Order: sequence, then C-alpha cells, then structure tokens
Amino acid sequence: MPADRSPRQPDPRTPHPRNAGPASGPWSPRDESDLDRTISYRFPRPSGREAHTVRLPGWSEQEEIGFTTVAEPPPHASAPAPEGRRRARGWILALVAAVLVGVVGGGGVWAASKLSGGGTQPQDVLPADAIAYVRLDLDPSADQKLALFGIARRFSATRDVAGGDDPREALVNALGKDGSGLAKVDYARDVEPWLGDRVGLAVLPSAGGGDPVGAIAVQVRDEAAAREGIERLGLRDGKGGLAFRDGYAVIAPTQELAERYVTAAPLSGEPRFADDLRTLGEPGVLSFWADVEKVAAAAWPSRNGAEPLLDRVRDMRFAGALRFSGDYAELAGITRGGKTAPGRPEPVRIGELPASTVAAASFSGLGDLLREQWPSIERAANGAGGGPYAETLDAARQYGLSLPDDLVTLLGRNLTLALDEQGLDGSQPRFGAVLTTDAAKAQDVVDRVKAYLDGIERPADFATASGDGRFVLATTPEYAATLGGGGALAESETFRLAVPDAGNATYAVYADLDRLEKLYLSGAGDAGRRDLEKLRAVGLSGTSGEAGSSFTLRVVFD
Repeated sequence: MPADRSPRQPDPRTPHPRNAGPASGPWSPRDESDLDRTISYRFPRPSGREAHTVRLPGWSEQEEIGFTTVAEPPPHASAPAPEGRRRARGWILALVAAVLVGVVGGGGVWAASKLSGGGTQPQDVLPADAIAYVRLDLDPSADQKLALFGIARRFSATRDVAGGDDPREALVNALGKDGSGLAKVDYARDVEPWLGDRVGLAVLPSAGGGDPVGAIAVQVRDEAAAREGIERLGLRDGKGGLAFRDGYAVIAPTQELAERYVTAAPLSGEPRFADDLRTLGEPGVLSFWADVEKVAAAAWPSRNGAEPLLDRVRDMRFAGALRFSGDYAELAGITRGGKTAPGRPEPVRIGELPASTVAAASFSGLGDLLREQWPSIERAANGAGGGPYAETLDAARQYGLSLPDDLVTLLGRNLTLALDEQGLDGSQPRFGAVLTTDAAKAQDVVDRVKAYLDGIERPADFATASGDGRFVLATTPEYAATLGGGGALAESETFRLAVPDAGNATYAVYADLDRLEKLYLSGAGDAGRRDLEKLRAVGLSGTSGEAGSSFTLRVVFD
C-alpha cells in the first residue's frame, strides 16, 4: 500500500454507487444528497411517564424534522427516484456486513453533530434498576451515518450492500430462515408499518431474588399496528407481556412486569448510568452498560469461591460504544469504581520508538502488578490443578532467576516490545524490548540467563544496551543501539490515528498494516487482496488508575 495515500480517499477504482462509470474523483459525503434522509423521526415527545405513541413515517414516506415536513427538493435540485431513497438507507446493512469483513476493531470522541439522531432512546423507557443494558441505534448522528457509508464503499463485501433496500426487512428475512418461527411473517404486512429504528435490551433483577429477567424496548411508529404485528410474531396466549411508553413497545416475560416497567423511573435518570454515558461520549451505533458488581453477584448468588472477584468489582460499572469516523472504526469503553491499585502507572513510551517500527506493544506497571499478585500465583501453583503453574516457576528457577524479584526487574516500570520494518522479510527480523528499569539489575539477570544457556550449549544470540534510564534487549547490536537512541514514531499520522493520546496511555498495542501486508497479501485472492489493502493500521490503547480505566480499539482505513 503506498504510504502517501490519503486516509480519507477510498480506492479511486471504486465506482460511485450512483454512477454507472468510474468515479471522477475522491468520494465525499456531500456527494450523497439523499443520504441524510435517514435522520427521521424528529417528533416532540410527551413528557413524564405518559404512554403515548406517534405515527412515524415509513422508510419510503416523507419525513418530518422537528415541525417541518421534507416534501420536495429545492427548484435547483433534481428529485431522486423513490427507489434511490430506499437504497440510500442500505448503510445499516452495510454496517452488518462490514463487521463480517473486519471493520469492527477501547478513546476518541467526535464533536457533537449538527444533525443528530434525536428523540427518545431505549434507556428513557427501560427501568432504572437494570443491571445491564445494550442499545442498537439505526438512527445515530449524521456523522456516524456518513462515516459508515464511506467505510462500506471501500470493501467488496459491503459496496453493493450500501445501496440495498430497507435493512430491517433483510434482518427479518434472515431470521425467518433459521427456523425461529418467523418464516411465515410477511414483513410488509406484519413488521414494516410499525417498526422503528432503535432497540434496547435490559437485564433486570428478579423480584423474588431468582435469576435475572430481560426486557426489550423496541421503537414503534404506530402503536396499534405494533400490537397486532408483535402478536403475529409470537407474543400471544400468555407467552409474554407487552406495554407501551413514549413511542416504544416494552416486552417482558409477563404482562405484570411489562406494565410495571413502563411506569418505573427510567434508566436514563439513574445518576451513575447517566454519568458513565456522559464520560463515554458519543454513543455511536451500538452502546452498552453494566453494573459489574450486580452482574457478578447474580452469577454467583451463593458467593462460594467468588469472594475475591466480588471484592475487586465492588461498585464497578462498565460502559462502551461502537462508533465510526471517516478514517477508522472504534470500540471504546470505560470502567468506574471497583478495587484499584493506589497511584497510576507512568505513561507508556511507545511513541519514542523508531519511525521504522511496524508493530509494537507497551505496558506500564507490570512489575508492580506481578509483585502484588505473586501470593495468588504461588497459591495457584501449590493448589489442586496447579501443575502447569508449578512447572513454569520451576523452569524459571532453573534459568537462575530469583522469583519474583528478577521478573519484577525485567518487567520494570514499563516494558515496550518493537518490530522493525528493516529485515522484516529476511532471515533475522529486527526485534527488541526496551525496559524502563534498573539497568544494572536487568543486566545481571540477563547475564545469569546467558550463563545458563551457554552451560547447556544453547547460547543466547541477543544484544543489550543501556542508557537514559533504559535497558534494551535486541536481536542485533545495531538494533539495540537504535532502540536505545529513541525515535519519532509518535510523529507518524498513522500511529496517531491508531493510538490516540499515546502520551497519556498506560498500555498500547500498534500494528502498521500498510507495511506488514507484504507478509500476508500473497495468500489472498484478488478481491480479498483489494479489501486487505484498505486496512491501514490497528491500535489498542488505554489508561488505568484509581479513578477507573478506559480503552480504545481502532481499525484505521486507507
């Protein structure tokens, strides 16, 4: 992949979905005049707990934004055909297919969109005592839609799907093929008249203290049609409960629970939930939240053997989101609460590696973590089923290591592994480790390991270097010197996209796929090769400390 290709340009060989011939230039979201008709359903909602449903427009109908009906285009614009409007909505199905080809890669947050998917969300109608929650929004902010459409056009498996029909119909038809009882459902008659764009699932505690129960909130556009359609889907004869609230059908195991849920205080008003989502930022297409302590307590109601885990996750919550930019797909998450180690590990030094680095991993605080967990490791090695642990510790001692002190020295305050582009396809790749630790102690540990290997006639072929608070191990003396001198990886645009805020991260992993692809492209077919060439880099980064943790997983595209 040419290194100078703009990350915002799709392959110029890719035809525009609205043109028969090849594209005349780079694709821009503005090329899609009809794309944002998917930002439908902007209706004022009744306040409080009033159960009320508004008839919302269908996929092929005119839409209302606030109080204005989008009827005809301005005189200077040409009116697209109705079928064109339907094809523009295929971005949702494009997301599903994009996941299958590896788009989905915890964080970056986009600026608030001027055109966003507003209105009631599932958390506004599901109960506040939920212990876990998942939301799928097929009407997210306009930025998310534009990014998804642009990403979908880059891949062979999603290029055609991006121009498909109503993706909800495709989903219902797919479910009907698996013997789930939906085979006889007529989408146009039973589903399309009422189904909206959002759905949420909440896991709730059982009133009797038994296993948790689930409740689903489905956005509806017509309450009467939804009631009839949901019954056709199998919710009848006492098989579940159905009630309505603020434009959503709430489905629960019993009618009593459904009616209780639609009158309960909403999850969106629960202070910890609301604060976690504010901290998370842009919720994207998919978001999720869990009260980890309550989930763990539900999984181990008797607490037998789970006390250490339950103590560590006390008051812990977790929230995450899948979201998109024109350059990357991002899975981001945060944790709050729980038992954390005092202080905060120092930032990683991955950005100080040479610019020729093609893959790297950096972790801070592993030495302190190992020392803290060593009693548990020894108990596991001496306990039932601890054979593999005991064998590993015995092997380490045979190398002359004093445990855990020598391992703590090697892990240090920060450990960074690096692979260089030079020699990547040769017999001796340039690989090394940079340790932020006591260099003299680290050299002593390495010398003892070398002496042991020499004694069994398996000499170690690696070089060392030290200086500026670093100790370096590498496959060659030249690369050890290069790593010891630092570098400018942090100045790479690709690295900055894949590993956001690397200067504050306490762990990070990075791979430059553009420069690694020569190792795997030869085994791919023509279509697969073109798709793989669209992948630019992948990165994982995050922080941990007393206030909680965060992570960002990104897949960056050419």
